Amino acid sequence: MKNSLLEAVCATRRLTTCALAALALASSVHGVAAQERDKVTIGYAVSKSGPNAGGAGMTVTPNYELWVQEVNAAGGLKMPDGSQLPIEVIAYDDRSSAEEVVRAVERLATQDKVDIILPPWGTGFNLAVAPLMAKFGYPHLAGAAVTDKASDFVKRWDTSFWFMGGSADYVSAFTDILVAERAAGRINDKIAMISVADGFGIDLVKAARPSFEAAGFDVTYDKSFPPQTSDFATILNEAQSSEADTFVAFTYPPHTFALTKQAKVASFSPPVFYLGVGAAFPVYPKIADGSVEGIMSLGGVDPNNALNNAYRAKHQEVVGRGADYWGSVLIYASLQMLEQTVARVGLDKAAVAAELSSGTFSTVLGAETRLENNQLRAINWVGQWQDGTFVAVSAEGGGNKMQVKLRNPAGNNPTNLTRYLSGQIVFGPDNS
Repeated sequence: MKNSLLEAVCATRRLTTCALAALALASSVHGVAAQERDKVTIGYAVSKSGPNAGGAGMTVTPNYELWVQEVNAAGGLKMPDGSQLPIEVIAYDDRSSAEEVVRAVERLATQDKVDIILPPWGTGFNLAVAPLMAKFGYPHLAGAAVTDKASDFVKRWDTSFWFMGGSADYVSAFTDILVAERAAGRINDKIAMISVADGFGIDLVKAARPSFEAAGFDVTYDKSFPPQTSDFATILNEAQSSEADTFVAFTYPPHTFALTKQAKVASFSPPVFYLGVGAAFPVYPKIADGSVEGIMSLGGVDPNNALNNAYRAKHQEVVGRGADYWGSVLIYASLQMLEQTVARVGLDKAAVAAELSSGTFSTVLGAETRLENNQLRAINWVGQWQDGTFVAVSAEGGGNKMQVKLRNPAGNNPTNLTRYLSGQIVFGPDNS
């Protein structure tokens, strides 16, 4: 009996010694790994070529590059222990192909094994990579994606974050403006609407139809077009024949630019001219040959926001051109939130996602920026070109928004001039 007891005690001591040795070894290995880490690897796939290159090259890539340059110039990303690590970037061209962006994200996760993956440009592309980002546990900061299904996506992928709001948000704010302008007698109740048959256009037009109908508007022209469309002569002619005072186009940059140029050739200038992505680009006035006053789109900025103005000045200095007036500031704010999150919790993916979801951050949007159900809601929904700046607007103005000012249809559109002279259109003092 004594021998059995002695053997048991010895066995227990041996197991305890082995366990302690194993723990010490594991701690040693972990410590060496931590000491050996000398950088943070960040990867992304964006459109550097193909039809999406214009949008990605304006809104996404410059902000990624600006942020990395600023972080590295300051010594690198801060870690919870106070140390700093420089950022190394691995970037791929998705060639404006959904299949390629999926392959690239999988490569970043499985082969490059990057610490952080930043999102692509565009609603469709962000939806394409969302399942992969969730599968590999990467927080997905979808900064250039508009979708009404964000809440559903958050339930499905709880590490996804949506920074551009939903189609219904933009359409609802725009509809409020139209209702006010119709009540003032400055527009009729007819709307001509076109949309690109891709993620962004499909989402927006699905929200627009019921919103316009509920407000009592008659969508007299409603047409979708393939993403590769470049000739809009027939569409513009048909829209002009509809006698609608409101023209709405849910478009990507190539379509926005083409429509702008071709509308000018066709002398098509309705009181409300609302375009999609690209109209808020700083290059847009040049595309439009200076004729931008009154044109509306998504986004807009508060020209009196000091934080935003400082960001725009830095963007101009580092990138060499101005930031756009919609998505750029949202992308940059998401990166600031990511940076502050890493400083608080480190690089563990689950911890990063949890902090992004619940934390409060100081960004270019404000000193207390936070997400609601993994979604940014502090967004300007409607913008308009006024006096050379694309400003946030609303029907009455106030707060951080300017009052909307319709284009002068009496001076720009022969059809509306006839209606104006016959008393069918009445303009207020700001639109005469």
